[in-house]
Amino acid sequence: MSDSIQSTPLCEKHVELGGKMVPFAGWNMPVQYSGIMDEHKAVREACGVFDISHMGQFIVSGQGATAWLNYMLTNNVEKLSLNQGQYSLMLNYDGGVIDDLILYRDGEERFFVVVNASMIEEDYAWLESKKPEGILLENHSSDYVGLAVQGPACQEVFAKVLPGAELPPRNGISHVTVDGENCIVCRTGYTGEDGYEFFCPAASGVAWFEKFLAAGSKPCGLGARDSLRLEMCYPLNGSDLAPDRTPIEAGLGFFCDLSKDFIGADVLRKQKEEGPAVRLAAIEYTAKGAPPRHGYAVQLPDGTTIGELCSGVLSPSLGKGVGMAYLPAEYAKVGTELQIEVRGKKTPAVVVKKPFYKKEK
Repeated sequence: MSDSIQSTPLCEKHVELGGKMVPFAGWNMPVQYSGIMDEHKAVREACGVFDISHMGQFIVSGQGATAWLNYMLTNNVEKLSLNQGQYSLMLNYDGGVIDDLILYRDGEERFFVVVNASMIEEDYAWLESKKPEGILLENHSSDYVGLAVQGPACQEVFAKVLPGAELPPRNGISHVTVDGENCIVCRTGYTGEDGYEFFCPAASGVAWFEKFLAAGSKPCGLGARDSLRLEMCYPLNGSDLAPDRTPIEAGLGFFCDLSKDFIGADVLRKQKEEGPAVRLAAIEYTAKGAPPRHGYAVQLPDGTTIGELCSGVLSPSLGKGVGMAYLPAEYAKVGTELQIEVRGKKTPAVVVKKPFYKKEK
């Protein structure tokens, strides 16, 4: 992995818009513009746009690509219809998470794979080392600018930016050709709201970003992205997911088809049968306290430390501290009373059912 910080093609535009830039996963990224609360609210109530150009894009193709990816990933790739996508995980031989990703079936034996920014090189190396002859694995990460357009007004924004074009269905992928440029639209997101990811050639990224802003999207940074995903209990690789934690422990068993063979499957089968020793629990403050953060101690009411927060934030939607932590299974049950220690001060908390935020119907 390179130690040098990278910038997306939108970096100058972020600065021009007043974005506060911070290092994240080896990239110089905006953490906020108008403020995390304001940007969070925009996505929950209207529409926000995030720069996700730091994320990686691979294309896997060739005879046997489906069967190979089905062995490399936990979810059942063979169940994907054409132009359909799914969330999946790539594991090591101990069942630990290398990365979580989304792949889309873009052709009969062709897949568009979106991976986490910090894992591009590692993911590519792992896949390349396991790739059989006849399969083509291509890293197109530097070719695209990616925009995540999220919020209840995202469809109106799309209609303004791309009049006449149709959004793909949920978890779908489609291609849109504009002025000879091939752009990709993926109907997924990381916020719990309706939304899509828009991938365009890197050279025209700023122009597309400006179009989405002009159509009514508010620019949003990493701060709101984190608070939005955590309210939904969506995991962040490197914090809530790690090489020494399995998807069963993380509560992601739904995305692991244990009826098929894949790397790490035997470990997961055993763990599911016996029950995991630890579970990723959702923890919510029951009193006012300092915002919970990664690394803060999770304790029983008697002061015994039983874990630490993987993620934590002051939830803008709920107005209280929320976080996730791996806890011994007996303490990960809903209703378990806990406390979070922040610089010597202890705030009472409780294990709750995921997700923290439930949208009103």
